[in-house]
Amino acid sequence: MAESPGQERTERATAKRRMEARKQGQVALSREVPSALILIAVLGVFYFAGSRVLEDLTRLFGEFFGQLHTTRLRTVNDAAALISALFRSCLLLLAPMVLPLLVAGVAGNILQIGFEIHAEPLAPKLSKLNPLAGLKRIVSMRGLVELVKSLVKVLFIGAIAWSVVSGYLADFPTLVRRDIAGIWEFTHTAAYRILFYVCLATVVLAVLDYAYQRWQHEENLKMTKQEIRDERKQTEGDPQIKSRIRSLQRQAAYHRMIAEVPTADVVITNPTHLAIALRFDPAEMNAPQVVAKGADYLAARIRDIAREHGVPLVENQPLAQSLYRLADPGDYIPVELYRAVAEVLAYVYRLKGRYAV
Repeated sequence: MAESPGQERTERATAKRRMEARKQGQVALSREVPSALILIAVLGVFYFAGSRVLEDLTRLFGEFFGQLHTTRLRTVNDAAALISALFRSCLLLLAPMVLPLLVAGVAGNILQIGFEIHAEPLAPKLSKLNPLAGLKRIVSMRGLVELVKSLVKVLFIGAIAWSVVSGYLADFPTLVRRDIAGIWEFTHTAAYRILFYVCLATVVLAVLDYAYQRWQHEENLKMTKQEIRDERKQTEGDPQIKSRIRSLQRQAAYHRMIAEVPTADVVITNPTHLAIALRFDPAEMNAPQVVAKGADYLAARIRDIAREHGVPLVENQPLAQSLYRLADPGDYIPVELYRAVAEVLAYVYRLKGRYAV
């Protein structure tokens, strides 16, 4: 949606604008959230299964190298088969560790934007192949912000890692006097501690980056007042056209109502400001029906047509006001007005020499 000249984007995006942006792949997505979840998964796997996996790998390579002197490799295919078997065994051992990392990476995106597939962002665009456009994206303010974020991330996480590692520097010289089990225990403890604090730092960065991405996304989606008006016209229709349609509908309703006045049995008046035309056919209706009503000019018009067609006019100010307020053309009269209307109809029937069945 193009920005109108001389107008600033100050209005919050509409639901339609958000939906269109989402279809185009424009969403508030932080890359730090999947990274943080992956690190948490690594930490969990490392804590609960790291020792077992290391033992299994140690045993696997021990068996491999222990049998290597008895294995005859006559051709290149024999060596390839041996390495392939070792590779498959390693994959089977590492698969339980890798699977949580894949799940964490996918969940990091789904938790932010949900699960949706749109083909439009994947469609090839010649503008993406334009080197000048790519250079503009790199040197733009957004590119500069991403560069600063990356530098802050490296410095922040690097400082956290170094602060943890520096606590173990004094223990490094003593490693030469330890056995393999002692070295592994030291390495396991130091690596886990470093990973734990790096994970905490990454979570903090992920929260901050997610908040920034949400804010940046809202800013990018903002619209001008003219865009809001244009969208409303597209969605709801041009107000002038809608006004014209409503005017035509009122005229059609007016003509239909006026055409029903000659069929009325009585017109109840205010006497000058209101007029309500009623019709009652005992064979077809359970209650009298309002066929027309109006005030001022329209009331005068209803009275004139009633006189032209011999429809009796009965002045009853309270009843006229109640009917005008409680019933519209086409409605049956309310129950609370049955008695008053029945008295009027009985009076009219006596005038005409008719009697209700």
